[in-house]
Amino acid sequence: MNVSKIMGIVLLLAGVLGLVYGGFSYTKDTHEANIGSIELSVKEQERVNIPIWAGVGAIALGGLLLLFGSRKI
Repeated sequence: MNVSKIMGIVLLLAGVLGLVYGGFSYTKDTHEANIGSIELSVKEQERVNIPIWAGVGAIALGGLLLLFGSRKI
């Protein structure tokens, strides 16, 4: 399997996952305080939304790479 087919499969999977889940979330440490033996921390949960056009575009580009990626000009 060459690199273009692997990239096509990765783009297809990423596009499908982007359409199914619509984004991902992560936790970010924002504030931390140490007062003697007491530790306080604040964590914020952030969400990153993936646009529908990006998922569809990744699927289309992945499909094109799978179909035409191994052909030589």
